[in-house]
Amino acid sequence: MPKMVFIETDGTRREVDAPLGLSILEVARRHDIDLEGACEGSLACSTCHVVVAPEWYDLLPDAQEDEEDMLDLAFGLTKTSRLGCQIRMTAELDGLTVKLPGAK
Repeated sequence: MPKMVFIETDGTRREVDAPLGLSILEVARRHDIDLEGACEGSLACSTCHVVVAPEWYDLLPDAQEDEEDMLDLAFGLTKTSRLGCQIRMTAELDGLTVKLPGAK
């Protein structure tokens, strides 16, 4: 099963199982990681904002215009920011690393 790494706001690294087809938001919820997702993944907020490690960013599908619009509202936006509800795990993303906003 693919794995992914979350870097929490206090800098703690958590490697977790990330089943194929689940979004980053769904993976976070399965492992009690503090990624809000207030709109339940319907692309109506930016509370599942994550910062993708630069070495992984180019492997992701491009953000669609709706995601980019929501990202404009996100706290701590970076060049590799994405919404966790819009990235689904694939075999190619095994090892994906993301930081929660505010992480060191």
